[in-house]
Amino acid sequence: MHLMINGERRAFDDLSATSTVAELLTILGLKSDRVAIERNGEIVARTTWNLTLLAEEDRLEIVHFVGGGSY
Repeated sequence: MHLMINGERRAFDDLSATSTVAELLTILGLKSDRVAIERNGEIVARTTWNLTLLAEEDRLEIVHFVGGGSY
């Protein structure tokens, strides 16, 4: 499957038409409590990641939250 992630086209041999956003996060090694996802211009609610199917050429923006620093 080919996806556009943060403006970069990437190929994923492990994904199929039955793969979900949650599976993609696992493949990418991202912790689900530290990211927000937009799919084809729509925010994907965290509660639906296991139900949201990916499709060929989907456009995803994945924002990874990073903490740290002090004042």
